[in-house]
Formats: sequence, C-alpha cells, structure tokens
Amino acid sequence: MLVQKGLQIMETKKFTFRRSDVIIVGSGAAGLNAAIALKKQGIQDVTVLTEGLTFGTSRNTGSDKQTYYKLTSSGTTPDSVRQMAQTLFDGGCVDGDIALAEAAVSTRAFFHLVDIGVPFPCNRYGEYVGYKTDHDPFKRGISAGPLTSRYMTERLIEEAKELGVRILEGYQALEILTAPDGEQKKAIGVLALEYKKQEPTYAVFGAANVIYATGGEAGMYKTSVYPTAQTGGTGLALRAGARGKNLTESQYGIASIKFRWNLSGSYQQVLPCYISTDENGGDEREFLEDAFPDAQSQLNAIFLKGYQWPFDPRKTRSYGSSLIDILIYIETVQKKRRVFLDYRRNPRCALTDGKMDYTKLSEEALEYLRESGSMQELPIQRLAAMNPAAIELYRSHNIDLASEPLEIAICAQHNNGGLAGDCWWQSNIRHLYPIGEVNGTHGVYRPGGTALNAGQVGGIRAASYIAHHDAALAPPDEQQVLAAAGEQIWAAMEFGMQALQRGGSFDMAAERAALQERMSCCGAVIRGREAVQTACEEALQQLHRIEKEASLSTPLLLGQLYRLRDLAVSQFVYLSAIRNYIQQGGRSRGSYLICDPAGEKPLGSLPEIFRFVLEDGTMLQTIQEVEYAQGACTFYWRGCRPIPETTEWFEKVWQEYRKGAAFQ
Repeated sequence: MLVQKGLQIMETKKFTFRRSDVIIVGSGAAGLNAAIALKKQGIQDVTVLTEGLTFGTSRNTGSDKQTYYKLTSSGTTPDSVRQMAQTLFDGGCVDGDIALAEAAVSTRAFFHLVDIGVPFPCNRYGEYVGYKTDHDPFKRGISAGPLTSRYMTERLIEEAKELGVRILEGYQALEILTAPDGEQKKAIGVLALEYKKQEPTYAVFGAANVIYATGGEAGMYKTSVYPTAQTGGTGLALRAGARGKNLTESQYGIASIKFRWNLSGSYQQVLPCYISTDENGGDEREFLEDAFPDAQSQLNAIFLKGYQWPFDPRKTRSYGSSLIDILIYIETVQKKRRVFLDYRRNPRCALTDGKMDYTKLSEEALEYLRESGSMQELPIQRLAAMNPAAIELYRSHNIDLASEPLEIAICAQHNNGGLAGDCWWQSNIRHLYPIGEVNGTHGVYRPGGTALNAGQVGGIRAASYIAHHDAALAPPDEQQVLAAAGEQIWAAMEFGMQALQRGGSFDMAAERAALQERMSCCGAVIRGREAVQTACEEALQQLHRIEKEASLSTPLLLGQLYRLRDLAVSQFVYLSAIRNYIQQGGRSRGSYLICDPAGEKPLGSLPEIFRFVLEDGTMLQTIQEVEYAQGACTFYWRGCRPIPETTEWFEKVWQEYRKGAAFQ
C-alpha cells in the first residue's frame, strides 16, 4: 500500500522534487547561523526554506534593549563556563549537558556576531560591558539596542549569501518526512507548499538532515508580542513524532498591542502612568492606586517591572512587580476595559504640588535614574535621556509616545518549552535538529537574553555534529523518498484536496480566533484545573472538526488551512501538557499562576481566582516530555540530566579531539 500510493503520486506528478544535503526550515537568526556554520565546516549543499526573509520573530521583535546573554567578558567580576552552566541549570527543568553547551559556546557565538558587524557596544579597550537581567547573578547581558535580533538577522543573511547558501523564499513547510530507522524514525526531507505560481503547488525536498528553526508557537494566542506573520511550526513536528519538552513553560509579560513590542527595561524604569478606560476611551482612572498602599510601593513595582519583566507569581506578593500584571489582567480580561501607558504624565502618587517628587522613590530606583541621567520632570523626557531609540522605534511605526498613550495587554512573549533535543540539538527523530525557540532548552526561570544565545549555539552544535558524522551521507533521491514516505505525502495532499472538494463554507478566521481566545484565557498566565480540562476537550473537538469538515473555496487558502490544523495540534498537546502537570501535583511557577482554592491571594481585595500555591521546587528537578499520535498524548517524566563532569587537562582533551571523541 505504501509503495502503491508513492507510485500513484509519482505518476500523477502533483509535486516538484529537489534534494539537498541539509534542509533548514526557517530563516531567523538560529536557522541562518546553522546554514553559515554548515558551510564553514565543509557542508556545501545547504538549502534554507522560508516563507519570507523579512518574516518571523528574529526580524520583527525586541524590547527596550533586546538582550544577548553570554559569558562575562569585561571588568573584575569572575565568571566561568561552569558558573554560567550552573545558572542556566538552576532555572529548573533544564538538562545539564545542554546548559554546559550553551555556556561553553556562548562566547564563540557572540564574537562571530561581532565579527560580522552586529553593533554590540564596547569600551575603548575592547571590553563588552554587560548588565544584569532577570534571574542573572552576573552581568552577562549585552544589547545592540531594541533591534538586536534584527541586526543579527540582517548580518547573518549577508554572510549566508556571501557563502553561497541556497535560500528559497515562498515555501511553507507542511510535513517533516520520515522513514523507519530501527526502533526510531529518521528525517529524510520536507513536504512544502510553493507560492511562486498563481496557485500554491506542492514541493518535496529530500535531505540527509533537516534543521528545524520555525520559532515559537506564536499563533496560538489572542494577545501576543509575536509578529502576525510568525505562527510557529511545533504542531507539524509533533505530528511527525518529535517529542515535546516542558510545553507547560512559556513567558508572558506586558506588551503594546497596536504595534507588538515588549515593554520591559527603560519603558518601565522611567515610571510611566498606568491608566485604564472603558472600551470607548472614557471613564479614565489610575487603577494601580486601588491596590498599592503608598507611593513608594507603587513606584517601586513599576520601576522593578523593568528588569523583572515577565510575569512571575513569586513577585505578586508584598506588592511585587508582578502584581501589576494581575491588575492589568483584571482590567482587560475580567472587566473588558482597556489599559494604557501614558508617558506624557507622572503617576499621580509621584507628585507633590503637581511636580515629580523623587523623594518618594526607593533608593534603588533613585540611584538608577540619577546614574542614567534621567531625572527629568516627565516620563517621556526621562525615556529620551535614557534610551531615545525606544521612542524612535515607536515613531517608526506611527506611534508618538509624546502625544498619545500606548495601549497594552499581558501577552505571550516566549516559549521556554518546545521540542526535545540532546546536547547536539538532535531530536528523538534522528537527523532532525530543532534549534532556536522551537527547541525546549530553556526550562522555567531562564535569564533574560538566553534565547538569542541558545539559538546561535544550537545552530553551531547541530552543524558540528552533522559535519563530523554525516558529511558523506547522501540525501535520498525521489524514488527513495516516495518509497519511504509516499503515504505520508499522499495523506497530506489528500487533506487539502478533500477540503477543496467540499467547497468553501468553513470559517477559518473564526476557528483561529476561537483557538486563540481559548489559549489566552486558559493556557497562558492564569490557569485553572477545570478550565484547562474543558479547554483540552474543546481543542480536541476543534482539531477533529478541522480534519473532517474543513472546506475551501480556492487553493489560495490551502496554506491557511494547514497552519490552522498544526496550530490545533499544538494547542491540544500544550493544553494536555498543562493538564498533566496539574494532575501530577504541579503548582504555580515560572510565568503562570495555577488557581488553587487552598492557596493564598497576593492581595486580600483580589478575586478568588487569584488564590495560588507556589511550586516548592521539587518538580524543578524533573522534565515532562510528550509524544502525540492520532489525537492522543503519551507523557514521560524523567529527572534532569546533570551538568557533566569534564576534564580540564589539556593534553587529554587534545587527544580526544584528534580521535573525534569531542563529537560523540
């Protein structure tokens, strides 16, 4: 049957076929760096498949000063690979071998970016001076400004083109093609939609290795900082049999929604005024005043929100910075009001006789503003002194912070979980390497900026392994791909053809909106046992409806349909992971609060839904993994792999390197 369907496809020739030693799906900073590393290590036949070079998170997201996290390279602060690995490992639900690789290769990855022209600032002696980020005990963070990842992407594109990397735009991946490999599977290529003609057509790519760099699962959320063109591709990989890892763990934080952008750092440290209005902009009030007992506690929480930016249930108590997130959630989700940051005026509590009163600030906030030369009267003036690029960024998107308030919400910002991989970023599917945000390396409490580092390191590690193990491995030809994956190809194409045969009554926009509403309400920053259970059931019903009832009026909508199906798979698996975590006794941690009637509220006046119990740290030493197949999830719990003990005896390392042991 398998061969028969493969032959049927071949005979009808409903697709084009190409092959390459390595296919890279995605053209963000991680995927591009992998392509460059492959070229530099002798793998010449490298193809990048992308929907568009200007799409995606790397190119289109950032913050006040988007952070790259690396080993300290300035001053007198002592640091080491082992110390950085320990910091990453201590974030919880992190494998030690991966933490060690991220720490060890961070400097190499960083200075490659410096060498190709990413404008990271240094002093006159060449020190790349850093700063502390959230969950960072050292000053390992560095930034090229709000557009750090854009600069990275632009320079990496230039280098990739100079090296002759084949970049094919206008391709949407539909399937990771696999073949049996003993008791495992192996990746042998990719099925994609090609958009170069009037109507999309199918394209099959055979490959010896597939590097998967599709970014976070952004399309699942109603409120999100991800660009609209970024939907993610985790569902596609899950359908192929790739394991998910730590899918419960994502980050949520304050972001603007008219132009999607993180509002961390200086956007908060300059102390803007938080206001809420009704849906029409009336009934304006400074809602934070209702929760904070005095000016200093309110102003301190706003200031600390700058570098304690993601929501953290630990920081909701004692008038911590994350209490602000809960108050915004109440205004926007529960009361259906709108919330804004107004940089044209100070919080009312900060005023004395109508003027900014700096004596009301904590010593930490006062010192920071004084040292930054940002003691001006208004927030917009302080922001202009501290970080003028933060203002210009919004102005470039037709938003003038000096003349209008900025509408905000609590938004999905980063997926700390994702697909499982080893210390070479190889999946449980052999020859498949998920890198970047799609790979779940980050654990629960990641230091800010580690995502950019992990993406660069993952590309280098995957390329190194491929170059040392598979350099002589030829990609499968057309007949080999069809013999092994013909049925998989046929099933994917048949899904689209059946939808076209049914006609066009299926409202994909409404289906996607319902999916996004479900995730933002039940699977994001506030999670309840009963709500998650109901959401799981609804997500599976929606997935079945998409698979059995989807209809299209034109082939031009095929891409949207495949995306919708993969988002539905992702959502069901993610929600199932959250449900499984709660069933295992999991409690509030990371960037989410799990409602618990037996818990305590951070503030007595808050609604009962905000009662919670903090996870006591026990589950930070375990990792949840999941496999999906035919509408069902199978979960696996294991201990975190420890940080490996390594030798520092040079001659021994040199000997092992010569024998190839360094790449085992």
